[in-house]
Amino acid sequence: MNINISNHHLRFTGPAGSLLVPDDDEVSHRLAMLIEGECEQLGPTKAAQKYGFTRQRYYQILAHFYEEGAEGLILQTPGPRTNYRRTDQAVRLVIRCRFLDPEASPAVIGQKIRQQGIVLSDRSIERIIADYGLQKKLYALNPANPPQFVQTQRTRKKQRPVPADPKSLERQNRQLLADKISGNQIGIWLLLPEHLRLGTWDLLCSWSAQPPERVEPRLALHLVNEAAMCLCSYRQRRTLSQKGFELANGLPFVPTDLAIHDLLAAHTVAQAQQLQIGLGKLRRASRHFPGTLLALDPHRMLSYSQRQMRRHRFNPEHKPAKMAQTFFLLDCHSAQPVCFTLSSSAQSVTQASPALLHMAAEILGAVPSAKDKPLILADKEHFAEELFQSVRQDNVFDLLCAQPAYPQLRTRWQKIPPASFHEHWPGYATCARPYHFQHQPEPTYYEYIQRTGCRPEDLHYQGFLGTAQLERIPALTKNYPDRWHVEEFFKFNQALGWHRAGTLNLNIRFGHLSMVLLAQAAIHQLRQRLDHPFLQWDALHFARHLFEGLEGDVRVENQTIVVTLYNPPNASLLQSHYEHLPEKLAREGVNPCIPWLYNFKIDFRFK
Repeated sequence: MNINISNHHLRFTGPAGSLLVPDDDEVSHRLAMLIEGECEQLGPTKAAQKYGFTRQRYYQILAHFYEEGAEGLILQTPGPRTNYRRTDQAVRLVIRCRFLDPEASPAVIGQKIRQQGIVLSDRSIERIIADYGLQKKLYALNPANPPQFVQTQRTRKKQRPVPADPKSLERQNRQLLADKISGNQIGIWLLLPEHLRLGTWDLLCSWSAQPPERVEPRLALHLVNEAAMCLCSYRQRRTLSQKGFELANGLPFVPTDLAIHDLLAAHTVAQAQQLQIGLGKLRRASRHFPGTLLALDPHRMLSYSQRQMRRHRFNPEHKPAKMAQTFFLLDCHSAQPVCFTLSSSAQSVTQASPALLHMAAEILGAVPSAKDKPLILADKEHFAEELFQSVRQDNVFDLLCAQPAYPQLRTRWQKIPPASFHEHWPGYATCARPYHFQHQPEPTYYEYIQRTGCRPEDLHYQGFLGTAQLERIPALTKNYPDRWHVEEFFKFNQALGWHRAGTLNLNIRFGHLSMVLLAQAAIHQLRQRLDHPFLQWDALHFARHLFEGLEGDVRVENQTIVVTLYNPPNASLLQSHYEHLPEKLAREGVNPCIPWLYNFKIDFRFK
């Protein structure tokens, strides 16, 4: 019998005829090669060359024939023999994610299962969806849980409602991460680690009284980051969308003014006060302020409301004007706010201050039995019998207030015998005397009079009234001048939201300014961490040159969101604080997972 190959056609020929083998019969081709190599005189090397194999492959096929017979000659498909990627567990997870959210794309499903330690490509997920017939849209509406919609500001003029239920939020956010983001507002992501360190998310969830997967805490975080960018104006004249800002808040969109108004209107003044108290306790635990020397100061802004309200006149030369009043309590050592309160233009300083001091006492843990009470410094506007009586009755703080230079007071100070003054250095002398109000003979307060000047005709007197005996030199020459840190605070931070009146619905404004206080705390942490030159940047400079002045992109690698910033200012300084950020946060005892971004970690690259 002869075995011939002509034009890749195998033919067996014998005395009685011939047999043509089909071209795709690999088993017959291999058997013919073995017959010629082992039974005929062709030999293994020439037989392998004749049939297109190598000598090494020839012996492999021969070994398979000896082990399994003809079955060993069957062509084996190269590659893995099992779905080592699409395991049963991976398939079940893909099907589960598809049923839980029928609108989720393969990229979104891939992100979800990668966070559980299973890596699948988008193409593999598409195959699973097709194999199980899940490519058709499933019924997504649940009558028991109808979808929630939020009005969004897509562009400067275009608004549209967007689904904002937890499933839709997660799907849209993950899709943005899968598509990658590029814009000039990526710098706001530098504030996210400070929110993790400060505990901002827990405060916002507590204030909104909603679980973390809901949209309300995310809208509140939008307000915080919007204040950090000094953009507390109407959204209809600008847009923040599609530049990298919205995703930092755990939102795939920018809400409209109406959506924010509805969020704030649903909360009370008491809830905003509790938010301030929680923030104050966290800041005190983080040593943002010692809380031993405090400045009490009103901050008033012109209001253009059409409402009927009391008008203030601070200068006889100017017309009375409507005011929006904010009362701050500031730590004099660190120039950081402890808390604030709001009121209509009708409320006086004397009426607003006790409530503010009660909040401060809860934040600082001040109690009446304390030996060293925090000292409150107030200006002449706070010189009122009712305020001193309230402070003495609560017995939590000590109060030192400048006295207005009324003619009767100046006359009384000038009549004090010179021998009663103690001269500390040339041109400066002080005197301490008991004092009581006309209608309140008891209890007794302490009046401190300072006299400046050398010649009798140049003498100038200034009085201070306190609730406790104080050392005159530190109290009058060091502590009280520290009260001017209030002006530094407003100079640095008023662009965050304290420079315009806004609405006079107090619960809405209280909630909004409490979010501004959160933004100020996070920026303070960032400023202190980066030190110079960022330490000298005010809030507006931060916003324009860092938060919305950097080009960058956002993408996901494994379980980490990687933020790349291109040519930022002081790149080496930022790099030392932000590269390998998850490890640095973990060493500080801070969980590096971002709860409003579905527990992704965050890291930075600088190029």
